[in-house]
Amino acid sequence: MPRNIIDVTDLTVEEINELIATAEDIIASPAKYQAACAHKQLATLFFEPSTRTRLSFESAMLALGGSVLGFSEAASSSTAKGETVGDTVHTVSCYADIIAMRHPKEGAPFAAAQFSEVPIINAGDGGHNHPTQTLTDLLTIHREKGRLDGFTIGFCGDLKFGRTVHSLVNALSRYENIRFVLISPMELKLPRYVKEEALKKRGIPYEQTDSLDAVMPKLDILYMTRVQKERFFNEEDYLRLKDSYILTPEKLENAKADLSILHPLPRVNEISVAVDRDPRAAYWKQVKNGKFIRMALIMKLLDIQV
Repeated sequence: MPRNIIDVTDLTVEEINELIATAEDIIASPAKYQAACAHKQLATLFFEPSTRTRLSFESAMLALGGSVLGFSEAASSSTAKGETVGDTVHTVSCYADIIAMRHPKEGAPFAAAQFSEVPIINAGDGGHNHPTQTLTDLLTIHREKGRLDGFTIGFCGDLKFGRTVHSLVNALSRYENIRFVLISPMELKLPRYVKEEALKKRGIPYEQTDSLDAVMPKLDILYMTRVQKERFFNEEDYLRLKDSYILTPEKLENAKADLSILHPLPRVNEISVAVDRDPRAAYWKQVKNGKFIRMALIMKLLDIQV
């Protein structure tokens, strides 16, 4: 059976550390990897819109010397004709060596993996999980801080539907001495099941607040998120909450000098473009890091060593 990555916890801490080390080596010596996946094919099955994740996967495979096929919207696949996702994935697994799949329904990549003959990577399923964004975040934190333990991280914005937040909380809860600060409106708090499984069960202390200003001075990392219009059933609720937090240079005046600001992107208006010039802004570095960590993951799942 092929190995799939549906949840970041499908990887051990040791494996995550190995992937980060491989990504660091790719960054240092890209030429060494330029033919690592020659004659291998990645299929990108994106049933939901994406820019960074889809193009990052494609760029990663091309940088490894492989090729890419797939689709970028459900309407351009046979699911528009009524074909099941399982049949679509089974078909594509006959053509490709590995699949990256995004779907708006939670659990869809897990279900699809039961029909695939090749490894499947969850590229985001609804509001549930986004393991490769989490690996991107971990690589970015490691490059910014030099470690993955012993810091305070604040998650700000949509913590209810934010799959990147859920995945990163799960991943970081396995490292030592991490302090979590959860910043959101009451309606967008981190789901109880994430707190129970990742934090309470492990006895990890966390703080919940609706005030970013109050906790800013204690943060080593600030992970901003957008309020996701596509996850709301009621547009009035979205309009009421969408501007809950807007990060500006003024709001950073009381922040630590070595704060790292992350964001999975896309942003709407929750980070002012003026913050882009702040040396603490790390979200564009995050974008670049996504390619390198996905290169490392593709190689691992295809059992390719350089």
